[in-house]
Amino acid sequence: MRQQQGFDAIVEREQGLHRGLSTGQLSMIAIGGAIGTGLFLGSGFAIGFAGPSVLVSYAIGALIALLLMGCLAEMTVAHPTSGSFGANAEHYIGPLAGFLVRYAYWSSIVFAVGTEVTAIAVYMKYWFPMVPGWYWIVGFSAALIGINATSVKVFGAVEYVFSMLKIVAIVGFILLGAYVVTRAPTGSGIGLANYTAHGGFFPKGMWGTWVAVIVSIFSYLSIEMIAVAAGEARDPETAITRAFRATMVRLVFFYLLTLALMLMIVPWTAAGAGESPFVRVMAATRVPGAAAVFNFVILVAALSAMNSQLYITTRMMFSLSRAGYAPKALGQVNGRGVPMTALLLSTVGIAFAVVLNVVYPDASFMLMMAISMFGAMFTWLMIFITHLFFRRQHRGRPLAFRMWGFPVTTLLGAGLMFATLVTTWFTPEFRMTLVAGVPFMLALSAAYWLWYRKRGGAAQGDGEDAGRAEVRNSW
Repeated sequence: MRQQQGFDAIVEREQGLHRGLSTGQLSMIAIGGAIGTGLFLGSGFAIGFAGPSVLVSYAIGALIALLLMGCLAEMTVAHPTSGSFGANAEHYIGPLAGFLVRYAYWSSIVFAVGTEVTAIAVYMKYWFPMVPGWYWIVGFSAALIGINATSVKVFGAVEYVFSMLKIVAIVGFILLGAYVVTRAPTGSGIGLANYTAHGGFFPKGMWGTWVAVIVSIFSYLSIEMIAVAAGEARDPETAITRAFRATMVRLVFFYLLTLALMLMIVPWTAAGAGESPFVRVMAATRVPGAAAVFNFVILVAALSAMNSQLYITTRMMFSLSRAGYAPKALGQVNGRGVPMTALLLSTVGIAFAVVLNVVYPDASFMLMMAISMFGAMFTWLMIFITHLFFRRQHRGRPLAFRMWGFPVTTLLGAGLMFATLVTTWFTPEFRMTLVAGVPFMLALSAAYWLWYRKRGGAAQGDGEDAGRAEVRNSW
């Protein structure tokens, strides 16, 4: 098949990484990225936007994520490679699409790393309120960079432990929360009445509910990591299919159930953003030491998400280099199969987080989240669009995994993602998403024109491949 032969060339150029990830580790990488600051700290912002109707917001976000995972699973089983959705966009839409998707996603995750490490500074204030946050940013960042610099097996093992601890903690939170709710005496202020006691279920109206979907997307961000990590999975087809299904079930269950219990125990008006609402709930249970223990858990959760994000952004830059869209050095791997130069470049978000934390210590988290959102939302939108092109070229051909309800489900996902992205412009807290994102995309498009089109990319077919090779050599 011509399409497969063309994609084989992309897979061939991304050789060098070690296939050392098991099915369990693949699932945990996705959970490690998706169950982090977005849930443990970002949910406080979402509750502030929507009130109790944040449950609807996260359900809409879960629907978008579910549709996205279906599209990704189908394409990733067909083409397991670290370039993932960037490589798919390049092959099925065109080189410019692959260039934009890879760089947009890389920049998004780079800043998401900064978001996680900024949240770490917030969590550490619980124990050390007088210590400047950037101390913790630098210290924890150095440790995680060291883990990512070893090997993919070490990374997978550490991430598995991190993610397992998070899952155990969330299950514990659910059990304790359910116990507190069912045993709460009448008049305690705990129970279903909290859903309507402070302005009703929709205290900020339907607009507030829809705005909170933006935060929910940020919370679910990183589930797509499975597709990138598939390039280093031992048995890609089996691992990908199982990991996609397990991840979605766990995420929807954990997110919606924990938020539902949280809103029953603590009124939504008390779920501020100065600390994790989970810690506030644990304090409300009056179980000795519960708040401190859970603060430690969400600290580990942020470290886990940051660890996963460093891994993914390194692999995306590796793929960009192997495609000829970044310097050759970024596509080189050491004896342990780690692209060290790409890893070091991908820590730029940490440096940015340090500066923001020093200059805007109280607003740094929200700024980092708004800036990182554009690349993620653009990438998710492009995954849906790429799937439409993928299916058109595979029409009538058997696929090992097939997305249900096509094309309605793919079009629905694309429509919801586009609407969410446009909404950021009308929300002051997220306006920076488009203010920073649109000029960035224009700059990327100009860079593509200068680096690729003017250096031999105008030819078609084999000439186009030669043009790309010329760009790679020009670096």
